[in-house]
Amino acid sequence: MKLVRFTLHRDLPATTPDTSALVKYGVVEQGTVYETGPFWSERSGAAWSLAEVRLLPPCWPSKIVCVGRNYEEHAREMGNLAPAEPVIFLKPPSALAAHGDPILMTPLSSRVDYEGEIGVVIGRKARQIPAERAYEYILGYTCVNDVTARDLQMKDGQWARAKGFDTFCPVGPWIAPATEVALATLRLRTWLNGELRQQATPAQMIFDVPRLIAFISEVMTLEPGDLIATGTPAGVGPLTAGAVVRVEIEGVGTLENRAVAP
Repeated sequence: MKLVRFTLHRDLPATTPDTSALVKYGVVEQGTVYETGPFWSERSGAAWSLAEVRLLPPCWPSKIVCVGRNYEEHAREMGNLAPAEPVIFLKPPSALAAHGDPILMTPLSSRVDYEGEIGVVIGRKARQIPAERAYEYILGYTCVNDVTARDLQMKDGQWARAKGFDTFCPVGPWIAPATEVALATLRLRTWLNGELRQQATPAQMIFDVPRLIAFISEVMTLEPGDLIATGTPAGVGPLTAGAVVRVEIEGVGTLENRAVAP
């Protein structure tokens, strides 16, 4: 079973919030989408094939909390030391894109990079949660591409502009529930135009997911549907117009997006 947000309107923007009546929740089983109530409550009885619906980003977060330099080899490839504590930053919900949506390149940047990541979706309100209880607050896992204007990141010294462009946070295609998929079994791979560029497991993270949830929830309240992008491994690189990025997590799914010229 996979958890989805979807619509029957093909042209509905990925950034349409849950307040829209056109946004629906559902579960996918064997190629069929069964509609549920909000946040995957009881089933409504309506059902469609996957081919009939447009999948939206599988959560509507109040915030997207991202983790920088959470793999040692990636820190080194960026010319940095491994951090002593998690480095966190935010992406706006307006940066969300769905599986299959274009990544809109920006004329403001001459170097836009892909960054495949494991996404953690929060299922319960979380504030000052100890690491040993963190798993109680995880709804499930999804694929994330933390698209980055690398030149602007270096120029600005802080990352909001470089990370925050529209479509710079593809997420999806769905959420694999934590009750059905063990975090330790996940394997992340990122492909660029069919060539494997990144691969990692959660065991390679400098700060594991429970530590991240504890650290973040000391600072800000995590709400149901909030998304944590847990960091990217080594192998990031530039996108060019027409390039196809595929972020694959075994047991979760495959997120694919094409870069499009501005």
